[in-house]
Amino acid sequence: MPRPIRAAVSASALAHNLAIARGHAGSAKVWAVLKANAYGHGLERAAGALGAADGFAVLDFQEAARLRANGVRKPILMLEGPFQALDVPLLGRQGLTPVIHNAEQVEMLAGTDPGAAIGVYLKANSGMNRLGFTAEGLRAAYDCLRANPRVRDVTLMTHFADADGAGGIKGQLAEFERMIKPFSPVPRSVANSAALLRFPGQTAADWVRPGIMLYGCSPFADRSAQSLGLKPVMTLSSQIISIQHLKRGERVGYGFSYEAAAALTLGIVACGYADGYPRHAPSGTPVLVNGQRASTVGRVSMDMIAVDVSHLPGAGIGTPVTLWGEGLSADEVGAAAGTLSYELFTKLTSRVPVIEAA
Repeated sequence: MPRPIRAAVSASALAHNLAIARGHAGSAKVWAVLKANAYGHGLERAAGALGAADGFAVLDFQEAARLRANGVRKPILMLEGPFQALDVPLLGRQGLTPVIHNAEQVEMLAGTDPGAAIGVYLKANSGMNRLGFTAEGLRAAYDCLRANPRVRDVTLMTHFADADGAGGIKGQLAEFERMIKPFSPVPRSVANSAALLRFPGQTAADWVRPGIMLYGCSPFADRSAQSLGLKPVMTLSSQIISIQHLKRGERVGYGFSYEAAAALTLGIVACGYADGYPRHAPSGTPVLVNGQRASTVGRVSMDMIAVDVSHLPGAGIGTPVTLWGEGLSADEVGAAAGTLSYELFTKLTSRVPVIEAA
């Protein structure tokens, strides 16, 4: 028999969350962001469930090729553009739209024939200071792209650093509008999940780029996914494989990091950091045992975690455990572990079977 751990992915929840994104987007078109193997949910699976999107956004040319091989004919946005001149012919051959964010990429397009006319996204650095052209370089890049006979059209884009935080978008949005004013009117794309949910009227523009919200999690520390109308997509579940009874003063796990203050009962769960569960999750990280809340104790080991089930007399070997998902948001688990749901999803390892949710 296989280990009981598994991750169930709900296609209906993905479709529901896309509908929420589209409701905020108004007349704007939607790029469904599928980078990092669809945030760990499975590229082809997510693309199928998100078929109502207007296009898909990825980073890796191999992911783009997989989508095309799987029959996807919708636009595909390459979020970091070509990495070398050898990538340029792939743009035309596979009908990809590159994000151009540096002068070297402009030169690649000028010097290498993609084989077909392509649309291009030109990224403006409005203050995040990762990728994109500053105001000084944007004009020359735009003019060069517009003069390139292989470039069919240019959309201007930027990315917000604090759409989910206290800073908001006001400063960056004003800078972006200032930067693109010489080119207006021109198609624009600015909104990620946080901007789309928090500032839809200001950021919907022509295309939006939702990511984490599609997978049923909130981009905000102070607003739950449920309050935003989102449904969890991935539920990571397992079972109790052993029961241990500790006396006061007895300890559990590596390093004896947890000592029982009173007699307690532990359920040992088949899930550990080799499955992608965060090794740094502290005692007290929430889980659901047969639908009821419980907490981890001691260190997470490679294959197991210990859960205090003293208050759950019915818990025993074979009792189901939810690590995150339906009934327990990955946002809450991530926060308890000092990380984000994004990291939990993308660190799920290959030894965990991924199945379609019932």
